[in-house]
Amino acid sequence: MAQHFNMENNLKDKTARGFLWGAVNNGAMQVLNAVFGIVLARKLGQADYGLIGMLTIFTLIANSLQDSGFVTALTNKRDATHRDYNAVFWFNITVSLCLYILLFFCAPLIANFFNEPILTDLSRFYFLGFVIASFSIVPRAILFRQIKQKELAIMGLTALLISGIVGITMAYNGMAYWGLATQTLTFNLMVTFLSWLLSHFRPTFPLSEWRKSPSAWAEPIKEMFGFSSKMLLTNIFLQINNNIFSVVLGKLYTKVEVGTYNQANKWNTMGASTITGMVQGVAQPTFVEVGDDPERLRRAFSKMLRFTCFVSFPVMFGLSLVAPEFIVVLIKEKWLPSAHLMQLLCIGGAFLPIATLYYNLIISRGKSDVYMWNVIAQGCAILGSILMIHALTEWGIVQFIYNSLHLTSCIVHSIDLMVIAYVAIIILWTGIWHRFLYQEIRYPFLSALKDILPFLLIAAATMVITYFSTRWITPLPLLLIARILLASLIYLGILWLFGAKILKESIRYLLKKHNK
Repeated sequence: MAQHFNMENNLKDKTARGFLWGAVNNGAMQVLNAVFGIVLARKLGQADYGLIGMLTIFTLIANSLQDSGFVTALTNKRDATHRDYNAVFWFNITVSLCLYILLFFCAPLIANFFNEPILTDLSRFYFLGFVIASFSIVPRAILFRQIKQKELAIMGLTALLISGIVGITMAYNGMAYWGLATQTLTFNLMVTFLSWLLSHFRPTFPLSEWRKSPSAWAEPIKEMFGFSSKMLLTNIFLQINNNIFSVVLGKLYTKVEVGTYNQANKWNTMGASTITGMVQGVAQPTFVEVGDDPERLRRAFSKMLRFTCFVSFPVMFGLSLVAPEFIVVLIKEKWLPSAHLMQLLCIGGAFLPIATLYYNLIISRGKSDVYMWNVIAQGCAILGSILMIHALTEWGIVQFIYNSLHLTSCIVHSIDLMVIAYVAIIILWTGIWHRFLYQEIRYPFLSALKDILPFLLIAAATMVITYFSTRWITPLPLLLIARILLASLIYLGILWLFGAKILKESIRYLLKKHNK
């Protein structure tokens, strides 16, 4: 009994440390990202961001292909050895080089698809990033498996600081989108160097195994392929889900409109990624360590869900609240058209960390097929809604509906309708994730609602109160600061008044760490 109690406490402490360093890592990274993003956005225009946005999905899909799901497979494999890591390392390098060669020769086709000739040279340079990143996949997997969030924080912040300085320097020397591309390459280069330094992983060339049999070195790959292949397909669709707008808008609209959307989505992604990174860095290793005890899994999941909601709803709803003044004050009025898109996206972004927690538990149970088909179905729903809305707009049906309802003054751009549909799907899909989670740990939907709704409702009420309490403030900088401070005080005050356990536990843990 005492041993079980000690194991439980050790796991709680490790999880809490992981959340703490995950918060430091992701929070500090997003602050730096925001600073660099503000400086670059004030210097560059929508078209510069639009060009990079058109290429992003290709790089992300290539990253998924070179990873091939083996990082998740290694994390789930309890007895992973150097041979397993080594095989995945050489596999990643081989795949990334083959992909780069393919994309190098496809660059003119990409440029023709978007009708932007400059994309030929830009894509060939930009795609070097995933080749560089392939050398860091296994070292980062080792750090992730060991919940070394402190080391990951040092690595990410250093890489971001150096790459941000490079990007700004190039942008202010007239290199525009080349500066954005070089910033990405520099970040990948620094992450690769530091991951090798901090993980102490050193690959070995499997020459002796190759002499025995050309395929002997790849036996660990074959063992993990059933799981990893599903993760590969899932990750590709996940990247498509997250970046489908850049492709659709790049084909159907101008690069300026793509840039406007990408600027809105960048701030939404930065906010959601701060919380998702905290969850992602701890959830799966923790669930794997808990093992097959359903009761412990339910307790661990419930606590993580409450913490995720405790952070996610006020942060993302708050970003939605301050989006217009945030955009104008920090990155100039030229970006104001992206503010309303940012407001919509941030509402959906509040649910992304929750989905991350759900599918991490499903993955930890070895159900990569459930994860795969769920993400594919979600991607098809998002793509279908986007194409349908565009078609209905082009055929004049949307205009006809507004006129019939006497809502002509409320007509919005078709891009707005696409984003609304995307946000609705993201929110509703939480229920579908829960259905599959229930099959694994029998965690009732009513229990999930009890964990989610209090934080959602309090955060929403906080933003409404803050909005109406600050409407009279005219100077935008003062309005921005006032809304952030007032919303923070109201949200935490309400939670304290109602005796929210997660708030008090967080304060106690932080005070304990401070006293040490």
